[in-house]
Amino acid sequence: MTAKTHFNRGLDSRGPIAWMTRNRITPNLMMFILLIGGFVVASRIKQEVFPEFDSDMVMIRVVYPGSSPEEVEQGIILAVEEVIRALDGVKEITATASEGAGMVMAELEEGADNQRVYQDIKQQIDRIVTLPLDAEEPEVSLMIRRREVLQIQLYGDASEWVLRELAEQVRDRLLQDEQITQVDLYGARRYEVAIEIDQHVLRTYGLTLNEVAQRVRQTSVEIPGGNLETRGGDIMLRVSERRDWAREFATIPVITTADGSVLLLRDVAQIKDTFEEQDRYAAYNGKRAIALAVYRVGEQTPIGISDAVRSAMAEIEKDLPPGIDWVINRDLSTIYRQRLELLLKNAFVGLTLVIVLLGLFLEFRLAFWVTMGIPISFLGAFLFLPWLGVTINIISMFAFIVALGIVVDDAIVVGENIYEYRQRGMPALQAAIQGARDVLLPVTFSILTNIVAFLPLCFVPGFMGKIWKSIPFVVITVFSISWIEALLILPCHLAHGRLGTPGRGPLAIVQHRFSTGLDWFIKKAYMPFLDVCIRFRIVTVAISLAVLIAVLGYVFSGRIGVILMPRVESDRSVVTAMLPYGSPVSKAEEVSRQLVAAAEKAVRANGAEKLAEGVFALIDENQIEVTIYLTDPDIRPISTTELTQFWREQTGMIPGLESLRFEADRGGPGRGAALTIELSHRNIDVLDRAGEALATTLADFPNVKDIDDGYTPGKRQLDYSLNREGHSLGLTQQALARQLRNAFYGSEAVRQQRGRNEVKVKVRLPREQRVHQHDLEQLLIRTPRGTDVPLAQIARVEPGRAYTTISRR
Repeated sequence: MTAKTHFNRGLDSRGPIAWMTRNRITPNLMMFILLIGGFVVASRIKQEVFPEFDSDMVMIRVVYPGSSPEEVEQGIILAVEEVIRALDGVKEITATASEGAGMVMAELEEGADNQRVYQDIKQQIDRIVTLPLDAEEPEVSLMIRRREVLQIQLYGDASEWVLRELAEQVRDRLLQDEQITQVDLYGARRYEVAIEIDQHVLRTYGLTLNEVAQRVRQTSVEIPGGNLETRGGDIMLRVSERRDWAREFATIPVITTADGSVLLLRDVAQIKDTFEEQDRYAAYNGKRAIALAVYRVGEQTPIGISDAVRSAMAEIEKDLPPGIDWVINRDLSTIYRQRLELLLKNAFVGLTLVIVLLGLFLEFRLAFWVTMGIPISFLGAFLFLPWLGVTINIISMFAFIVALGIVVDDAIVVGENIYEYRQRGMPALQAAIQGARDVLLPVTFSILTNIVAFLPLCFVPGFMGKIWKSIPFVVITVFSISWIEALLILPCHLAHGRLGTPGRGPLAIVQHRFSTGLDWFIKKAYMPFLDVCIRFRIVTVAISLAVLIAVLGYVFSGRIGVILMPRVESDRSVVTAMLPYGSPVSKAEEVSRQLVAAAEKAVRANGAEKLAEGVFALIDENQIEVTIYLTDPDIRPISTTELTQFWREQTGMIPGLESLRFEADRGGPGRGAALTIELSHRNIDVLDRAGEALATTLADFPNVKDIDDGYTPGKRQLDYSLNREGHSLGLTQQALARQLRNAFYGSEAVRQQRGRNEVKVKVRLPREQRVHQHDLEQLLIRTPRGTDVPLAQIARVEPGRAYTTISRR
């Protein structure tokens, strides 16, 4: 009784801790708000694989079909750079001129109004009047990352046309599911209607390709004519001669005579529904393939999209023709699911460890309320994260995993101190108040120290800063709520109960044994050792400094590597081969066969089906990319790195390649080249020699591989100009260029929408008259007088090489 009176006299009942501890309704109400409110918000918060953010980049893309990179630079890139260079809010401009298109990227100032700057750039681009005549309308867009969830490979022994039609049907079936909103075809060539006319037929009827294209353009129309207002009601008027398919274009009249004779297009031309002429081909397990990419929009979740697609494909599969198969070889929701499972697993393990260890050394009731600090802090954080722009993604879940190991520390300190006062005989209420007050400053500064450690991540600039900013937001929010829970909620729960009373039964016996053993260790081992360290403090400090110097010396000696990001093995092994620009597609197919054969041999030698799910090959002009999709890490018998090395050995040397790169970390952090050096000079020849010399020097270093000197010779190029005879026949450079372009690239007659696809109608020479250099020499050019002369007779030619790409900064 005397001790209790002494405790009451020495206790100050003022302050928020005392008030919250005495008024148990308020702390419990706060706890339920954090738990229930956080759970409700967590079930509705946006879920995505990667965090969504604005990229602060505006892209201007202009397509100029059939042009060389040099023409794109002179006609497009320079004009675009000039009009946007001085705009307010534009930080840096980079540009790339490639064959057939130019792209300019404008990086915006941090903090600028992106929409305003985007509108300013678009207005300036629309004012340009000097773009080439055949260039398409500029595309100006504020870059937004589309949120892809998975890819489906549809493959089988079928023609490209049949496979494309099946892919369109699968896309339509998927979009009928209310949970799937956006599906695009990936890697498919665009539809095209080709009208091919032999130049001898053109000469026979006195026609040119441009005249035929104009006739098609004038005939294939669909124009509304307004309304006819009659007494019986309005009647809509229109001229409807729209044509979508090759058979419909075949009936267009090309020549009509006074006697009523009509020469139709099918009489002079081969008309066919086909695809654009592009060397692009994909195969999966040796069969032609086409991919469907499924995206997440709005509040849709990655796991929900993945489950919906798999369920829908199970039904669609029943209607696929024999020999057509499908596989999901890229599913980003798997990463999301794995990170979520890891978070829940770690949370369960953390809760179990805290409640078991505290239950053994202290008491079960104390352990329970201390452990409750984890769900209260985590769920409570969800009440504030949407206001901070944080979603549930793999980055924010990583932040929760980081916070999981720290968040309960302050609750343990507060709970143990309250328990200590109860053990001394202090009443429960006073022990809770005094125990929390004693550690108020240490716990507060501990929380602030953790917050300060993560706070700099809020100020990381640029692209990486936008990715990592959710980490400090999550961690700081969780720590702040855990501080409130430990000092205002936990003391109330420990103030009302029989904490500290001796227990009975098996659990009490186990607790007593652990307590006795710990007390023996402290008194017999730790205290004597601590006493020696204090008595010989100079020796203790000297040993500590010696260990510190040894560790620092080992680190700075270079024996420990320093890297920005660790390389993480991927679930796929990728090899990329580059042929010289302009190489025939047959050479690309040969290289692809060699790489696929080496991949299949490597897979068979290392577990076959246990190692790999399939091999995907993609040919895109001069680039060949082959990918081995692997099984789960706990199933595959060897690692991705070991397989990639074995694949490299099986491939050996492939003659004629510009570069060959093997990757075991595609898509992960730390991937790509370990070192990239950018050289700059006005003279391209000087740059080529410097890049080659640097690559040769780097090759002398050990452990350096897959070196790319950055220089690739472009396609062979023939530059034509009129000679004296051409001028004497009345030809102009524009007439020569136009007829040359119409013959080989084609004269675009119509561009229209067919269903969901844009279709071009082109008039050009047949394929067999566009494959040899001899065909070029025999090309007939129409003069203003109506006569036809060979190209070689009226023009001189200068051979050379085009650039592959031209990069500007």
